[in-house]
Amino acid sequence: MILQKWIDKRIGDYQSELLQKYCDEVESMYTKMRGWRHDYHNHIQALQASMALGKYEEVNEYLHQLNDDLTQVDTTVKTGRVMVDAILNGKLNIAAQHEIAVNVKAKIPENTPVSDVDLCAIIGNLLDNAIEENKRLPKEDRFLRIYIGQKNTQFYLAFTNAAGKKREKRKNLFASAKGEQHGMGLMRVESLVKKYGGLFSADSEDGGFTAELLIPLQ
Repeated sequence: MILQKWIDKRIGDYQSELLQKYCDEVESMYTKMRGWRHDYHNHIQALQASMALGKYEEVNEYLHQLNDDLTQVDTTVKTGRVMVDAILNGKLNIAAQHEIAVNVKAKIPENTPVSDVDLCAIIGNLLDNAIEENKRLPKEDRFLRIYIGQKNTQFYLAFTNAAGKKREKRKNLFASAKGEQHGMGLMRVESLVKKYGGLFSADSEDGGFTAELLIPLQ
């Protein structure tokens, strides 16, 4: 009984820290968006002044620069769930800052039974692990592949990321250079997948790590 309470407290503390981290990351992303909007009127005035002087080439170049800037700020992945989009794009922004090559295909089926909160916890934990693994590698070796969608009658999610040497399993978990938090993250993902009657698997090999889950669709 005492041991279970201690475990519940550790998991609760970990989830609170994780939620705060996600909120900080999302806030950072939207701060950039608000900054661009704040400058909107200045951009319009600059364009109007150039148009009045007939500097059309200058206007065209200015518009190209604005388009590039907006592309960096705008949501890059739209899964169909707003909360998931915020977490996913916040994490991808961090991956880009660390020069991790990312390939993403993500669309959540409408009849996926997993709640937004649980999806954010699953995706957030897996991406945290993937980014940490990549950060330990040379920049030219870093990569992350994400697939979220439907496989037959199942909700399917697969993350593959660059990693160092193959890690050994210990009681269905992988030993990690990151320490206890890393293991707790995978435990949390597995428990959430089981909550919805799904299957979770993780595989480590030299140079890569893959996590997959299948959850029955309603």
